[in-house]
Amino acid sequence: MTVPDTHDEVAQADPSLEQALRAGLDEFELSEEDLALVEGRRRQAAEDLEAETRPVVAVVGRPNVGKSTLVNRILGRREAVVEDLPGVTRDRVAYDAEWAGRRFTLVDTGGWEVDATGIHLRVAEQAEVAVELCDVVMFVVDATVGATATDEKVVRLLRRSGKPVVLVANKVDNEKTELEAAALWSLGLGQPWPVSALHGRGSGDVLDAVLANLPDTSGVAGAYPRGGPRRVALLGRPNVGKSSLLNRLAGEDRAVVHDVAGTTRDPVDELIELDGKQWRFVDTAGIRRRVHQTRGADFYASLRTQTALEKAEVAVVLVDAADKIAEQDVRVIQQVIDAGRALVIAYNKWDQVDEDRQHFLEREIERDLVQITWAPRVNISAATGRHTNRLVPALEKALESWDERISTSRLNAFLGEVVAAHPHPVRGGKQPRILFATQADTRPPRFVIFASGFIEHGYRRFLERRLREQFGFDGTPIEISVRVREKRRR
Repeated sequence: MTVPDTHDEVAQADPSLEQALRAGLDEFELSEEDLALVEGRRRQAAEDLEAETRPVVAVVGRPNVGKSTLVNRILGRREAVVEDLPGVTRDRVAYDAEWAGRRFTLVDTGGWEVDATGIHLRVAEQAEVAVELCDVVMFVVDATVGATATDEKVVRLLRRSGKPVVLVANKVDNEKTELEAAALWSLGLGQPWPVSALHGRGSGDVLDAVLANLPDTSGVAGAYPRGGPRRVALLGRPNVGKSSLLNRLAGEDRAVVHDVAGTTRDPVDELIELDGKQWRFVDTAGIRRRVHQTRGADFYASLRTQTALEKAEVAVVLVDAADKIAEQDVRVIQQVIDAGRALVIAYNKWDQVDEDRQHFLEREIERDLVQITWAPRVNISAATGRHTNRLVPALEKALESWDERISTSRLNAFLGEVVAAHPHPVRGGKQPRILFATQADTRPPRFVIFASGFIEHGYRRFLERRLREQFGFDGTPIEISVRVREKRRR
């Protein structure tokens, strides 16, 4: 809901009010962090520019030599998919990495087969592109197998590229295998660095060698731009229709659909074009109960679902409109809010809802979701495709709110009017005074209020409601923190 234009005019008030409020803060004890917030010293733009010009390191090699395992070792987390089968990685995937204080972009590639055909040819082409769009190449060879004919052909291609190459002899788990790694000097790429990507042995030495070859700024700046398609996680309890919706949006069967609850175990990640824009949708496993109460495959599926949510920007929580809203539905929605992600609630199976059910559903929403009236609601049917076209406008609105930033002058003019009309209640003979407010961050919007005393939780909820009435914020959680500051001692 948006308030009348008269309020909007107040929100556009003269910045002299902001300057007066800042001057008043001089009487209070402020830390360096407080001053940085008040002065609005934001480094986001500089950080984005730095990310664009970071040096790029491409990890290449033939299939199943342990490239993705090495990538996970460098990142310090299980990010790249690893399986004891060749050809698991197919695309070029870029990650932000850091070693010894130096940041760089790390690119995992599919297995490079020189005489490949079919899909393997596409994978090999992606690996060649990765070499062209990098500053340093990490060429991974399986030391237990030694240099193969394919490795030697790859070496010739690497020499033609003219890029610095660090030769990684992987799967060196003990001193005996180190002797086998030494045989890779024959490739003519200089010292082979013995590494066990699985156990971490030697990984620090090879990264030092990579840093010695890294330029200060990338020669292929912008090759891996930040951002890309907006990331959407499909969440909900089991059998609510997440995979059916993914298939409907994709226009083909991308995810396995079955009446048995829990069919999806691993997140299914798909690029889908909707309304002329690309979106990255992730179908996740149904959240059955709290993670610590799950067992076996369901436990790991729950963990992967949580990881998928943390990587997403907006979550679509599907609720079975034909069934009573369950505690699990509320818990999934709360999980999205706790993760600070934008939120759209999709009531699925709307084709099965009659007038009586609509009446009861509205009552259930008023009772169970009364604190989440700000989330856009879409009534859809994944089975028939009904109203799925309304999903994109809801997603765009939620993301726009998630990214929104309110200027400090507008924010303080607005709060000044609200507090004057509805001051904080007096408690213990004292009335806390709001001194100054600023928006510290976006994604989600985070507001910091400097006050002369503790602001009660109920009054914070009141301020949040008024913020939403004035500035919208449809589809995003809002975080309000209060910093109580005392006057300087004379």
